Amino acid sequence: MGRRKNNNDNNSMNNHLRFQDADEVIQDAAESSNLDDQSMCEPEPSEPSFIDSDDKTSADYYFDSYSHFGIHEEMLKDTVRTKTYQNVIYQNKFLFKDKVVLDVGAGTGILSLFCAKAGAAHVYAVECSDMADMAKQIVETNGYSNVVTVLKGKIEEIELPVEKVDIIISEWMGYFLLFENMLNSVLYARDKWLVEGGVVLPDKASLHLTAIEDADYKEDKIEFWNNVYGFDMSCIKKQAIMEPLVDTVDQNQIATTCQLLKTMDISKMAPGDASFTAPFKLIAERDDYIHALVAYFDVTFTKCHKLMGFSTGPRSRATHWKQTVLYLEDILTICEGEAIVGSMSVAQNKKNPRDVDIMVKYSLNGRRCNVSRVQYYKMR
Repeated sequence: MGRRKNNNDNNSMNNHLRFQDADEVIQDAAESSNLDDQSMCEPEPSEPSFIDSDDKTSADYYFDSYSHFGIHEEMLKDTVRTKTYQNVIYQNKFLFKDKVVLDVGAGTGILSLFCAKAGAAHVYAVECSDMADMAKQIVETNGYSNVVTVLKGKIEEIELPVEKVDIIISEWMGYFLLFENMLNSVLYARDKWLVEGGVVLPDKASLHLTAIEDADYKEDKIEFWNNVYGFDMSCIKKQAIMEPLVDTVDQNQIATTCQLLKTMDISKMAPGDASFTAPFKLIAERDDYIHALVAYFDVTFTKCHKLMGFSTGPRSRATHWKQTVLYLEDILTICEGEAIVGSMSVAQNKKNPRDVDIMVKYSLNGRRCNVSRVQYYKMR
């Protein structure tokens, strides 16, 4: 996956919102992570129709995959992710002092332990996979059994020993923000157990889009199928281009402006709001070729004493979410100042709501290129 050189650590951005870096307090690192504050045009949510498929989906292995320690090791070693949550909790103990906390999708229980150490009265850590058994041992080993209760099961099926909780905390975000769709579980928990005036952490998430030049990789992985040892295997190319690639994008590949597609208020949104259609306009910052669109997300904790959060964008420090690359069928020849105009529709897959269907409409009417197309992508 590490095919591109990453220059994120040397990058600084003049953005309107500045967040304290995850390492800044814990390890006194000099880096800072920034999020863009951009205007957006958000139409009424709508659910587009997508091509039906009988393909095997992530429902077949989703919970079993979280039973393996490897995926938890990757997430824990993601310091942008884990230290941001740690800083949010440790630097805002006034939110947690003597409060009842629900941790949705607790994994190893690391967030629950942070909350317990910050003074929570009690923490209920809900984890569906077999990692719940390990989380119980971890809690006991660290002497927090009297504060943290691990409950094994789906949040939609378990019963809490309390009627209401004061705080819901979760690290629910997937690739492309919505892949694996644990967000609905958080919203379910919010509606069933969160006390009126309670806090959801994080409470804001936003999805962004930009465009990149990526000739070498597209030629290597997509165009390769046109001629395989003299044989036409382009039928595989058609499938390959429909599968978004999760990878780290070099910021120097970005050739256009970035567009804020969607902002979600986790404390107020309805489950259906995760399906939406949003317009975009990506303006070329230089003469270049465009081979792909790139999506990434930002997360913010607005209930903290000081605004905190992180970005998964190519101009910020790398995270395990990386970015999501959507290759275009066309190679767009774009001149500085010209714009790729279109819309992106995002919806849960009807057969498996943990999967995401994406439809992109785009057009470019430029001096050297005129194209208009609709493409479908399937995150499985």
